[in-house]
Amino acid sequence: MGDSDSREDQDMGIAPGAITQLARLLDGADGAWVLTGAGMSTESGLPDYRGPSGVWKNRSFAELASIEAMRREPREFWDFYRMRLDHLGDARPNAAHEALARMERAGIVERVVTQNVDGLHQLAGSEGVLELHGSLRVARCRSCGVELPIEEARERWSTAVDAVPRCDCGEVLGPGVVLFGEALPLAIETAFELAGRTTVALALGTSLEVFPAAHLPLVTVERGGLLGIVTQGSTQFDDLAAVRIDARLGRVLPAVADELLGSASA
Repeated sequence: MGDSDSREDQDMGIAPGAITQLARLLDGADGAWVLTGAGMSTESGLPDYRGPSGVWKNRSFAELASIEAMRREPREFWDFYRMRLDHLGDARPNAAHEALARMERAGIVERVVTQNVDGLHQLAGSEGVLELHGSLRVARCRSCGVELPIEEARERWSTAVDAVPRCDCGEVLGPGVVLFGEALPLAIETAFELAGRTTVALALGTSLEVFPAAHLPLVTVERGGLLGIVTQGSTQFDDLAAVRIDARLGRVLPAVADELLGSASA
């Protein structure tokens, strides 16, 4: 790595050589997968609802985004989710999403596993994304199991007297996300299988505090694989990382993709 590259790393607030180290980690992988968290989407203008911005009307995210709240306080529940959907409406994939999709298309990254529910990975071009917590792009009935585009839920709440969307079976519709009090989807099993057969895991924009998702990178490490972490702030698994970068993903991932694949603008 040349002196100019080192200066560019320092300009981004990154330790000299860290971009090259992360690129080499991926280049030498016999299968690499990625776990993404809220930090992947905050650069698209979406709040981290598990952080301080998750408090709404003096109520916590865990309290509002629960199956109990949906059943007992459907109007308050949907007031909260309408606010989330309003935020989602203008959000677009950022440079980190696009760089990750580019590396996936090139075969450098095998698959993306995400804790996010915004669908921005798919909009950026990633395929086969494993959504551990579901998606805000759809609505689902917890009674009969029907799934509808979220736009249909919008139409239903706009005409409902109480502003609560309901299924044709009469039950309250919920967003297609995993609410507190619900089991994770089968995607978690596929994610554990993926983590157990690949040699490199990248944890991107996640604090690695929410389990069982946070255990996934450890599965790769425990079988002798390597871990790279790129997120702002520390995590409990930093000491296990072969490469650790504390910086914005929108600056790091495009630089890594350019080092592996050449400049996207070339």
